[in-house]
Amino acid sequence: MSAGRFAPSPSADLHIGNLRTAVLAWLFARSTGRRFLLRVDDLDDRTFTDIGHRQIADLAAIGLTWDAEPEWQTQHPQRYAAAIERLAERGLLYECYCSRKDILQAPRAPHAPQGAYPGTCRDLTEAERAARREQTGRPPALRLRTDVITYTVHDVLHGDYTGIVDDFVVRRGDGVPAYNLAVVVDDAAQGVDQVVRGDDLLPSSPRQAYLAKVLGYPEPIYAHVALVLNEDGARLAKRDGAVTLAEIGVERALRQISESLGWTATDVNGMLAEFDADRLPKRPWIYRPD
Repeated sequence: MSAGRFAPSPSADLHIGNLRTAVLAWLFARSTGRRFLLRVDDLDDRTFTDIGHRQIADLAAIGLTWDAEPEWQTQHPQRYAAAIERLAERGLLYECYCSRKDILQAPRAPHAPQGAYPGTCRDLTEAERAARREQTGRPPALRLRTDVITYTVHDVLHGDYTGIVDDFVVRRGDGVPAYNLAVVVDDAAQGVDQVVRGDDLLPSSPRQAYLAKVLGYPEPIYAHVALVLNEDGARLAKRDGAVTLAEIGVERALRQISESLGWTATDVNGMLAEFDADRLPKRPWIYRPD
């Protein structure tokens, strides 16, 4: 059965913008008859289990419900290892010894899109790889050997979007699966075919959709919703005042979220009755704590 999901990274408590996106992901799923799933994306070493549990508690406090126990990425290393092995068996991976500084300083082909990996390590011989290994003294990352430069996805709110698909990393040098691989593998494993998240992640969708195609997974339906920004037009942060649920309170947070979307409901079930994806605001919501 198809599903939507919300997948926060437990690096900090959810702020009002995260909560608003979670509500919208829930509304998209429920309004289309999908299951709703919660996943804690905790592969990064800057995440914390206690924060993940607080995030789950906050989402329950505002009335969101999910149809299976929340999953934690760190519980499923075999998923990512199996996908990487499949790609390796097809000759679609290669070792990369480049640091971020190396990539920024590398010469770029005239036709290469800005921000794309320049392919420095793509065609190294075995001898050259051994030399790089000795020179850097660090284990290599694994990159996907792509056969396109760009890829187009369709977004419910933004229409067709074409973005860069370079030879992106699928496993970091420290052995941790990269975000772009992990979310694609997890969504496929969980039956997620609807991805609703902040529109700052729209540029990553072409890479993820391309990887899903390479792995033989169906491409999900995307809906990238407008972000919540502070009065300076920047991402919300603790310095912006009361932004977390503990600081705002459940009733006030739900009222603020509803009003930001042009609704009158005071709980998520009431919001579901008013929900219309075609009428969602396209511009960011400027959050003012007072």
